[in-house]
Amino acid sequence: MKFCVILGTRPEIIKLSPVIRACEARGLDYFMVHTGQHYSYEMDRIFFNELHLPQPSYNLDVGSGSHGHQTGKMLAGIEDILQKEKPDIVYVQGDTNTVLAGALAAAKLQIKIGHVEAGLRSFDRSMPEEVNRVVADHVSDLLFAPTEPCRQQLLREGIDPGRIFVTGNTIVDAVRENLKISEDSKILEKLGVTIGSYMLSTMHRQENVDDKEKLADILKGLDMVSAEFDMPIILPLHPRTRKMMETFGIKAPENVRLIEPIGFMDFLRAEANARLVLTDSGGVQEESCILGVPCVTLRENTERSETLDVGANMLAGHRHGEIQRCARAMMGKDGGWQNPFGDGHAGERILDVTIKMLNA
Repeated sequence: MKFCVILGTRPEIIKLSPVIRACEARGLDYFMVHTGQHYSYEMDRIFFNELHLPQPSYNLDVGSGSHGHQTGKMLAGIEDILQKEKPDIVYVQGDTNTVLAGALAAAKLQIKIGHVEAGLRSFDRSMPEEVNRVVADHVSDLLFAPTEPCRQQLLREGIDPGRIFVTGNTIVDAVRENLKISEDSKILEKLGVTIGSYMLSTMHRQENVDDKEKLADILKGLDMVSAEFDMPIILPLHPRTRKMMETFGIKAPENVRLIEPIGFMDFLRAEANARLVLTDSGGVQEESCILGVPCVTLRENTERSETLDVGANMLAGHRHGEIQRCARAMMGKDGGWQNPFGDGHAGERILDVTIKMLNA
């Protein structure tokens, strides 16, 4: 058997790392394809190094671009590699253009597809991620749902129950595997903050940062939250967000400390020790829930509804007043909820299911 892992963004590297490690531990024949969707491959090297992962066999380095242009370049490149390597299964994870291109290329070549993190839905088709995850689910052969609600959603969409497997979310594996290592990070010392004395924020989604009014409103909301609780907000600035702030001529409020993007271990330590997280990232919603850190989501909806159900998260949208209201509510939480995303063995289960199905 030959396994192929296709990834292209930092969250995909993190969430597929447990599957890659499981392949390594079992001595399986596998290879990785890095599309280079958001960052240059060189910028992603730190993530492979920090996570102790081998470097990918292939790098497409497609970079940014319109959805059609970016997906088209990836589709052509992935197709060539799959025709050459002839894997038995291709793994894709999540909802990026890399997932869409990888799943479509494999489907056209009649190669089996395993979709890691299947069944998530925001029910907002204006989000390109929602379109990507729906298409990937419906062309995949093995759908690895992180939770039972995700499985139920796939069943409602008419997908064969024999193709759906609840495995838990690989982010639990990744957080647990790396939390101890992250304690060696010196990021708090570098920032001059102590445990629980600051808030952490991230934002990168197109619907937020590409809209001048929304971006300004979110930053105003962060400033209000910081002032009310007398805590700095640390914001590692995504390249897309930086670009749009410069384009719109928007400056960060004084209480919002902009820093360069940081590696996974630094981010994990900063996240685990923050008093509150404010984000538009799906993965960060999950991580903060697992870590017991209250979260406010800077979106009108979320495909991580489990975080809302257990009381770990609130939806604020982009309006400054709602951001302040939700932050005030979540600051009253102390992280006593139950982790809804599994026991940290999702990567192993995914391989167990795959090997059994390929041998059937």
